[in-house]
Amino acid sequence: MNWFEDGRLRFAMGVEDTFIPQTRPGERALDEYELMQHYRFWSEDLGYCADVGSEMVRWGIPWYRVNPAPGEWDWEWLDKVIDRFDELGIELIADLVHYGTPLWLEDQFVNPEYPERVAEYAAAVAERYRGRIRHYTPLNEPLLNIMYCGEFAQWPPYCSGDRGFVEVLRGISRGIVTTQRAIAAADPDADFVHVEASFRFAGDTAAQSETHEHLRHRAYIVQDLVMGRVGGDHPLAEYLRENGFTDEDFAWAVENTAIPDVVGVNYYPQHSTEVFEAGVVHTGGPRDLRPRLDAGTEGLADVIQSFAARYERPVFLTETSYTGTVEERIAWMDASIAAVEDLRAAGVDVIGYTWWCITDMVEWSYRPGDGKPMDYRLSMGLWALEEDSDGVLQRHRTPVADAFLRHSRR
Repeated sequence: MNWFEDGRLRFAMGVEDTFIPQTRPGERALDEYELMQHYRFWSEDLGYCADVGSEMVRWGIPWYRVNPAPGEWDWEWLDKVIDRFDELGIELIADLVHYGTPLWLEDQFVNPEYPERVAEYAAAVAERYRGRIRHYTPLNEPLLNIMYCGEFAQWPPYCSGDRGFVEVLRGISRGIVTTQRAIAAADPDADFVHVEASFRFAGDTAAQSETHEHLRHRAYIVQDLVMGRVGGDHPLAEYLRENGFTDEDFAWAVENTAIPDVVGVNYYPQHSTEVFEAGVVHTGGPRDLRPRLDAGTEGLADVIQSFAARYERPVFLTETSYTGTVEERIAWMDASIAAVEDLRAAGVDVIGYTWWCITDMVEWSYRPGDGKPMDYRLSMGLWALEEDSDGVLQRHRTPVADAFLRHSRR
């Protein structure tokens, strides 16, 4: 029996693992493990996950560190981490790519060799940890990755516009397929959790109906592609053709697929629902965001049901949390778990709940900023990060941890 077929709801934690090591003038490297001092406190952080009853942890491998040059591998630190997972008895859901590539890979996701290189990396990991890492996410939140790297020129390779979006989409979607294929060849017992960000829309959508319809379909484009569902009749087929997707690209996507065992969806009540306003046009990019609506558990139920119905796979809530006070975080945890249980009672195949993340994290605005990491702290963890006089980020358990333990051990 597969791990997700016994009908239980699994409780998981996440460790924020964004890795964007490339820089340009006015930008700093964004390595959350460095900024949160997880490279120093990794053993303790994983222990905290076990302390609150988390049986699974979403945790990312820093590709740029374990593969510092083409064909070169440094496993020393990762070996210790995998040993710690074994010691704690926690199952790892391994993020292989969480937004970034190695420094040596020029043009990153649009490099013609990207699908081959990421598959090489995936195979090396799967071969080394065969039987020890059972669950893989080939690439976290691909749509958000494509938007930041291909549409808004915020992250490398700094492409922009519709053609940039489609160019990065081609590379990332092919990379997911080659990654999954390489892992399956190296470890036939491995399984795959595809993880996507959720995008919802509210407000006066009729005022910008064409944009709304495009974005509504785009929310599923990566998963549709990798599952071989994008043919000439797809709602975005014409858009893809107009922006560089060729007949060969369509044929490749239909003939080469990566079917997930589990579909993961990330939902944040404060961020996942964008609001359209009559008479106001926003690009939607990080410098021109649409207003956000806190859609609460209604929005959560909507995205889980939509992914479950569209892909007919078990669904894992792979990220959720609330940035705010301890009381606000506990309130969202209680409400969101209750909503998940209601969905399960109604027959929706929801198999997991993940709080993101175990500690507070550093907001991405650190990258173009000039302050210290803790100037960008997001209070969303079970353990708070507090900088002491020596610059050490001390971990302080909060009542949010007790709330999670109450749910996980019930």
